[in-house]
Amino acid sequence: MRILGLTSSVVLALTLAASPAMATNGYMSHGYGTVSKGMAGSGSALAVDFLAAATNPAATVVVGPGIDMGVGLFSPDRKYDVTGLPSGFPGTFGLAPGVVESGSRLFAVPHVGATWMVGERTAFSVAMYGNGGMNTNYESPTFGMTPTGVDLSQLFVAPTWSMKLDDRHSVGVTALLAYQRFEAKGLAAFGAFSSAAGSLTDLDHDNSFGAGLRVGYLGQWSKFFSVGASYQTKVWMSPFDDYKGLFAGEGDFDIPSNFVVGIALKPTEAIDIALDVQRVNYSDVNAVGNAMLPNLMQSPLGTEGGAGFGWSDMTVGKVGVQVRGAAGFTWRGGFSYGEQPVPSSEVMFNILAPGVIEKHATFGVSKDVANGRTLNLAVMRAFTKHVVGQNPLEMPGRQTIDLSMGQWDVELSYTIRFR
Repeated sequence: MRILGLTSSVVLALTLAASPAMATNGYMSHGYGTVSKGMAGSGSALAVDFLAAATNPAATVVVGPGIDMGVGLFSPDRKYDVTGLPSGFPGTFGLAPGVVESGSRLFAVPHVGATWMVGERTAFSVAMYGNGGMNTNYESPTFGMTPTGVDLSQLFVAPTWSMKLDDRHSVGVTALLAYQRFEAKGLAAFGAFSSAAGSLTDLDHDNSFGAGLRVGYLGQWSKFFSVGASYQTKVWMSPFDDYKGLFAGEGDFDIPSNFVVGIALKPTEAIDIALDVQRVNYSDVNAVGNAMLPNLMQSPLGTEGGAGFGWSDMTVGKVGVQVRGAAGFTWRGGFSYGEQPVPSSEVMFNILAPGVIEKHATFGVSKDVANGRTLNLAVMRAFTKHVVGQNPLEMPGRQTIDLSMGQWDVELSYTIRFR
């Protein structure tokens, strides 16, 4: 317990000091835990590591007792390109033409997870990890101001109870205790559209706290085939009061519900093949799902019907493979695809949050270094994706906005399995 307490304190401090920009599947991470990340975030039907509760709480009792500590280095490349000169007509909102790249290119994202057995069929675990986030930092004038951008970070503390119903089936439930912080800069030009212009931008970081649940099932239906499924409720968060003039619902920014279902195939004792489908319901949250237009003209920013980022719900397919080799090595690879959530009609506001990634390729490896101790590595490449649309606040056909994002992620962790 002393090891977990010290490690959790360090991870919490690092997480609060860092600003995770984990915009891969929208603004959610592509996976949780180094082993799962090496398989493109798949593994809901496998018990793979001590961050299992983030994907499927029912897997924690199958993983068994132990602790995992790790840190990832996440490097996103965000930019936008405006073509066409502003018209200058009254009532229009033109952008300066040219390519603008975001700064803040490297982020540390730590995690810790641990599980203890309570008897032979019940387990208690706790995990702490970055759930998701978004960061942009443009040093060139974007909406007429500099710097311009947003900084959103989300941290989950996830105590979990799980039990085996019999030798093949288990269930679990996780209480999600959430913390998030947010800052916006350079949005003063939208003050005329806001219900509270004094609570719109340039107010440093504001904090939000909340809670939700995740429930899961894992079943080993045969020696060669298993099934997993889990559902996470919306995580209800306290509002960002400092930004009640920006987010719909007077600063409301809940974390959307999501679910995952998956299967795992085991053609040999040395090979696991995992296939998952994940659904993220971004439309749960008005600040994320509300369209920019016509909302911006009909309801002030910050009201229930105020403009948001216009994100659609997102479905992601993931496939991963792991192969146990010689000399204590386990090799992994994976690929995921999900149609990105930003419609071309919503490119204007999403200069701030270009979560447009669709394809991820991953590689991973683990090496047993001592009895019950393993060193794990995962590498992810999120391929650059472009979304192009018209500036909706300019004369039709006058300006085009091209959003793009690509990313790298490298994560290292150390696992200790208790006897």
